[in-house]
Amino acid sequence: MGIETDDGVFLHVEEAGSGFPLLFVHEFAGDHRSWEPQVRYFSNTHRCITYSARGYPPSDVPTDPAAYSQQRAVKDAISVLDALKVEKAHVVGLSMGGFTTLHLVLNHPDRVASAVVAGAGYGAQPERQEGFRAECHATADSFEHKGAAEVAKSYAVGPARVQFQNKNPRGWAEFAEGLAQHSSLGSALTMRGVQASRPSLYALRDELAKVETPVLIVVGDEDEGCLEPDLMLKRTIPTSGLAVLPQTGHTANLEEPDLFNAVVDRFISAVDRGSWRRRDPRSLSGATM
Repeated sequence: MGIETDDGVFLHVEEAGSGFPLLFVHEFAGDHRSWEPQVRYFSNTHRCITYSARGYPPSDVPTDPAAYSQQRAVKDAISVLDALKVEKAHVVGLSMGGFTTLHLVLNHPDRVASAVVAGAGYGAQPERQEGFRAECHATADSFEHKGAAEVAKSYAVGPARVQFQNKNPRGWAEFAEGLAQHSSLGSALTMRGVQASRPSLYALRDELAKVETPVLIVVGDEDEGCLEPDLMLKRTIPTSGLAVLPQTGHTANLEEPDLFNAVVDRFISAVDRGSWRRRDPRSLSGATM
């Protein structure tokens, strides 16, 4: 099925199961198909909603660079919820989708019952931001001039992707093939407009410190670009918990689907029971004992 955003862009949306809504927001190298292990698991108990972001066929690929931004990504997620008449949902986002999920929490807390923010942090550290943005623009140029099929050959074996390749070569090959099929233009415009231009998480710490929504931060211990930012998020967001998956890279939900699902399931169940709590301020004492 499809929905139309407030600026007239068609987004491909899929649903499975019934129950309280669970919205999944994909990463840059993925699309709506990336969440299949989660949809198979959670659709037994939840109304699972996946969609492909603008720039990711079968969703539309706007050609105007101004149609791509972090703010636009948040509006698109809200458009999906509105079109499906979902007032509130648990939201799970990975990487680029994790940033969108965090911004949903900050800007639309009334629509988010809980948030899982996985693998979010690339380029967030102030000292790494300039280098990250340069990499983003170089990658966007490659998508534009070489095409997605060619870029996928190197992007899919990045330093935080090889863990997936080593653990599950067949699953990784499916992921790499999906990336190779992406729109070259859509990938380039998304990389420039969303990835390279989003605000640093460190610049949002005052806002993050006021969050009341339950948040679970998930990161692989070999996802070097996210470890430090995710520790910052844990220390800043008073309602957050941090799950670190051992010997795991960036594509955590596909690389370790059983572990990822179990951690998320436990979190959502705790939220539903009312047993997910704010951090006790006594734990923030500078004392050791």
